[in-house]
Amino acid sequence: MSAALDLKQRPTIRLRPKAQKRLLNGYPWVFSNEIEVSAETKQIPAGTIVRIEANDGQPLGTAIYNRQPLISARLLSTSAKTIVDEVFFTEILQKALSLRETLFNVPYYRLIHAEADGIPGTIIDRYGDTLVLQVNTAGIENLLPALLTALNNVLDPKTVVLRNDTPSRLLEGLECYDKVVKGELNGPIKVIEHDATFFAELQEGQKTGWFFDQRDNRKLAARFAKDADVLDCYSFAGGFTVQSALAGARSVTTVDRSQAALDLAAKAATENGVADKCTFIKAEVFNHLAKLANDGVSFDLVIVDPPAFVKSKKDIQQGSKGYRKLARLAAKLVKPGGYLVVASCSHHMDIDNFADQTRKGLLDANRRSRLLFTRGAGPDHPVHPFLPESEYLKLQLYTLD
Repeated sequence: MSAALDLKQRPTIRLRPKAQKRLLNGYPWVFSNEIEVSAETKQIPAGTIVRIEANDGQPLGTAIYNRQPLISARLLSTSAKTIVDEVFFTEILQKALSLRETLFNVPYYRLIHAEADGIPGTIIDRYGDTLVLQVNTAGIENLLPALLTALNNVLDPKTVVLRNDTPSRLLEGLECYDKVVKGELNGPIKVIEHDATFFAELQEGQKTGWFFDQRDNRKLAARFAKDADVLDCYSFAGGFTVQSALAGARSVTTVDRSQAALDLAAKAATENGVADKCTFIKAEVFNHLAKLANDGVSFDLVIVDPPAFVKSKKDIQQGSKGYRKLARLAAKLVKPGGYLVVASCSHHMDIDNFADQTRKGLLDANRRSRLLFTRGAGPDHPVHPFLPESEYLKLQLYTLD
């Protein structure tokens, strides 16, 4: 289909009066209650590329449209004449690659971070010559052939994995699946981070297999690990554990409820020559923290990096209690003069609420504290300046008296 014909046949979504204000101010989403509903819009298939117009007909851009979820349109371009094909994706990927190559000297990072990098609801993580994609919108799912072609043009990866198994896909009316669409996988693959080697299970592990977002925060925490007894809770594949051990920790106790994650962490500890410092415990973290306190055990550095407690707005109240309790339990285990690292990856849990719950937890534990650092995700997880939802990761590091 020619570009001219594609534009001529493109459906139009018209916004309700005054609903264009947020788009004009840089916000990249249109919600279902902002759209003029008509017989025509009801017939537009999920994931269709559409022209967005203000109520007076002013063109606002090109978007992918799905009337099923609350977020009904996601902007691809502020031009209503943009052609979305492999050329479009190639340009985006080249820009993203150039930025990452400026930031990192090894090819292990998040290459595409959804809206912030120009591909809505989509992440692409790079593990050397292997790429893992997670596509969470019907629009990009429909455009996968063009996106995969563009990836071949830009990087020519040896292996490409689709980890399209997230619950958010169900909101878009999409099925969940994971599969290798290029090359093959033979067990866990290596991840290089700050000169340390880790292992990621790309099809069976959480998310895409590794959490690149905490890269710099793991190195930060390790600065306080020298000659320390360290407790790493919700360890996953051992990022904080190994970096702490490499930084000179006297001992590291590693806790997670997943044996598969602990096995990867132990494999990384062996690979980096620090296995003799590490103890791996399969346990539910809240219960284990209480047990350690009951046993009178304490540590110089305690790290708690849990999965999201707040998966939606309805979970905020209960999740807030969870973060407060976690801070209290963890603080009780920190030696006087020691350090506590707490984190949240819940984007519905804003930094103000997270910090408030942490402070309350420290008070509940009767610990005086000083906040040394508040950090977010690494620069390969850029924040869309007009989409606060993209600033999801929070980490705070305290010293406790």
